[in-house]
Amino acid sequence: MSDFDLFSPTEMHSQLREMVREWGLKNVEPQASEFDESEKFNESLFRRFGSELNLFGVTVAEEHGGTGLDPVATTIIIEELSKYDPALMLSYLAHEVLFVHNFYNNSNADQRARYLSKVISGEWIAGMAMSEPGAGTDVLGMTTSAVRKGDYYVLNGTKQWITNGIVGDVFLVYAKTGPNARDVSAFIVEASSPGFSFGRKERKMGMRASTTSPLSFEDVQVPVENLVHDEGGAMTCMMRNLEIERVTLAAQACGIASRCLDEMTRYAASERKAFGEYLVEFGQMQRLIAESYSETEAARALLYHVARTIDPTKRRSAPADAVKLFAPTVAEHVSRAAIQVMGGNGYTREYPVERLHRDAILLSIGGGTNEAMQKNIVRDLKRLYR
Repeated sequence: MSDFDLFSPTEMHSQLREMVREWGLKNVEPQASEFDESEKFNESLFRRFGSELNLFGVTVAEEHGGTGLDPVATTIIIEELSKYDPALMLSYLAHEVLFVHNFYNNSNADQRARYLSKVISGEWIAGMAMSEPGAGTDVLGMTTSAVRKGDYYVLNGTKQWITNGIVGDVFLVYAKTGPNARDVSAFIVEASSPGFSFGRKERKMGMRASTTSPLSFEDVQVPVENLVHDEGGAMTCMMRNLEIERVTLAAQACGIASRCLDEMTRYAASERKAFGEYLVEFGQMQRLIAESYSETEAARALLYHVARTIDPTKRRSAPADAVKLFAPTVAEHVSRAAIQVMGGNGYTREYPVERLHRDAILLSIGGGTNEAMQKNIVRDLKRLYR
């Protein structure tokens, strides 16, 4: 019989999971409710991911200052810590996956020398800017432009729904550099650049402890050396990084579902009685718990199956889209079931399930809506029969 563990395929993965789980219970869980209610970003705790735990630069090679691990390791970190505070981990995902991982796989030696150590240490907080007020799922409809003028590109436009807006120091910004829809380029833009400004912080239903805001660019001069990859060549980089983004958003969903399953089962089995019996003895509660368990385990199995295949040099979009479609739906269903099992207590802020339910809803929107995932999957499947 094989001893292979899909969820922790090596001893290193197992140790990493145990470490972040224990650290999260001690340091992340106690602050989650407070920062959700105040709608503030816990910047000091966030920076400790880099300075104390070395959790920034997970997929960056050791010789470049990272830990040299794989997307499965990133998935483990995000799944485990999302059990405690999905909002904080959304900011982590924007920094680590949308900037660090993307930047590292597409930047040159000079760019790495100037920026990598700052974002891996946590000295700088980073993010990625792709969506716009009129271009979300329709990413090729972006209108932000970058025009070459000598040694600079002049950047103009507005980005919307940007995680780590307000608090970020540097962003990977996508902009049009030509007349065609696919003439998209990526730039490293520092928040201190003249003409760069943050819009109003969004007031959100969930993920409240993660800042979200528009970014505005008014004649921002970006040095030519801050062009990432080739001019007009960002589409491939962008689409490949969407795969790990969608997998790690699914990891957040699995973390939420696992935590809600744990909360509802403990409550029904050992805390709440009705008619002289614990709630777990009633068939209606058994259905909610059993279905939640089955869905959560199925989502996690798909998640880790896909995470093992992520490769920044290859395109395998359908599996990433599939787990992004499935896992957030599970998180919404399981978190709602937890509220139902726990009744009035589940609806109050004394227990974490109402917060986790609010947080879960973003995951079927951000990084590609459920509807976009359905369209993408069918598009890829059609090609097999034509």
